[in-house]
Amino acid sequence: MQNIDLLKLVDQGGCSAKLSAEGLAQALAGLPKIVHPNLLVDIETHDDGGVYKLTDDYALIQTTDFFPPVCSGAYDFGQVAAANALSDVYAMGGEVLTAMNLMLFPEDQPLELLAEILRGGHDKVAEAGGVMMGGHTITDAIPKYGLAVTGFVHPDKIITNSHARPGDVLILTKPLGTGIIISAWKNQLVHEDIYRQAVESMKQLNRAGAAIMQQMLVRTATDITGFGLAGHALKMAQASKVSMRFHAKQLPLLDEVLHLIEMGVIPGAAFRNKEFADSQCHFDASIDYNHKMLFFDAQTSGGLLMCVAAEKANAAVKALHRDGYPHAIIIGEVIDKQSHALIIE
Repeated sequence: MQNIDLLKLVDQGGCSAKLSAEGLAQALAGLPKIVHPNLLVDIETHDDGGVYKLTDDYALIQTTDFFPPVCSGAYDFGQVAAANALSDVYAMGGEVLTAMNLMLFPEDQPLELLAEILRGGHDKVAEAGGVMMGGHTITDAIPKYGLAVTGFVHPDKIITNSHARPGDVLILTKPLGTGIIISAWKNQLVHEDIYRQAVESMKQLNRAGAAIMQQMLVRTATDITGFGLAGHALKMAQASKVSMRFHAKQLPLLDEVLHLIEMGVIPGAAFRNKEFADSQCHFDASIDYNHKMLFFDAQTSGGLLMCVAAEKANAAVKALHRDGYPHAIIIGEVIDKQSHALIIE
């Protein structure tokens, strides 16, 4: 197979940016509210997926996600995109049941690339314990890949973004900085070992994290993806009608991220996220610009941000370290609602 860098195909095809959080909110504002007795979680709280009750013991989680390449290799891209789509099920405390491919592919590129992307997705779904059932492919100038995913959860054990309570402790399971590192890699500003660290982080499933949340009786969480830590935390704070206090120097980071920000390696998505969330963020005067921008860096297949009862927080961190999340750490706490949704100290 030809050695083709997928990130260069994105550059050749032009920009394919994710819609900003502010633009998305405006687009959804006028849609009619959907009411159904079996619909347990819908779009209203901007949760990670929708949940539909089947029986007293089973509810379906439905979600989907796809995007252009965020890494150079086709197989890596398939794994990352699949892990990202599967993550929404895990953020809600569920298990993966089935998945279907969503593939957009250029007519002028070798089909071996398409096969490698799909193989990456298939292998990640298999790792998740799910079944790949097929999918749909159309042509497009820029490759794009993801999944439509069905998961399941007990109706009484759904984890949403709307039940955070003052006193809960905030735990983040994966390091931040994937958006910055991928941008640096595209511009040949970072060594391959740092790039590989980011890719391996993005490929890691949040499956074990979901199981730990259920063990710790967590009922509020989200995964950190395109809207950054600030954007996703803001949605959770607003849905729960609370504020959240973060300790900026506690944030887990991939290697060299602060150095790259200092060099000016800040993707455009970070500025769009800042435009959306900045007015609801209060940064202490001691927080420097580099640490501020960490909160807005758009992640791909990031970690879980979970609200854990204070008495269970240390046990949760130990369990996360044991099960493959060495960077998991307490980064803040939930507090009573303030004038700002997010307080960063």
